[in-house]
Amino acid sequence: MRDKFNEQLEQLNVELIKMGALCEEGISAATKAMLDQDDSLRETAAAAEREIDQKERDIENLCMKLLLQQQPVAGDLRAISAALKMISDMERIGDQAADIAEITRFTVNSPVTTRVPIAEMARCAIGMVTDSIDSYVRKNLDLAQSVVRKDDEMDEMFLNVKSDLIRHIGQGDDGEVCIDLLMIAKYLERIGDHAVNIAQWVEYSLTGQHSDD
Repeated sequence: MRDKFNEQLEQLNVELIKMGALCEEGISAATKAMLDQDDSLRETAAAAEREIDQKERDIENLCMKLLLQQQPVAGDLRAISAALKMISDMERIGDQAADIAEITRFTVNSPVTTRVPIAEMARCAIGMVTDSIDSYVRKNLDLAQSVVRKDDEMDEMFLNVKSDLIRHIGQGDDGEVCIDLLMIAKYLERIGDHAVNIAQWVEYSLTGQHSDD
């Protein structure tokens, strides 16, 4: 029974890695769609969102099997409970990446798009998502805590982008585009927040303590 349980736990790790990779793909495609104005990349982000939704259902079913059929001990129970919380945040990340891709339809051909450091925010967001999921799979508390600390960096990036966009509006640049870009930056900040949530659930799975407690 324990061998079967360990196999299913390993399957859970594999599925979480796949879901995380889809989140990364969605964020990357959405950002490139903004910079390159490529409709195919918008569809890539939308397709990633659909796959993420399916992964959420698949992982939820696997977690329920582990809980109901295998009677996990305390540490394993925390790990499975954390995974159920994590996939909810990952699903929201997929939604927000798709929302970013949709907004990029309204930023076509605006020079402001390449003058604000939104791509830097996207790289930070992808790194936070990757590290948060990797910390779960590797049971690495230090890595999880490093994601939590990066939240301040992401918040600072958002404030910088916001200031840049206010300056562009003041200079007479396209106000509607600036507002759209601000929405994109806000979505990226929220993706960072979801990565922090994931990392905090990893911390709970490893220590029994949640950093918000």
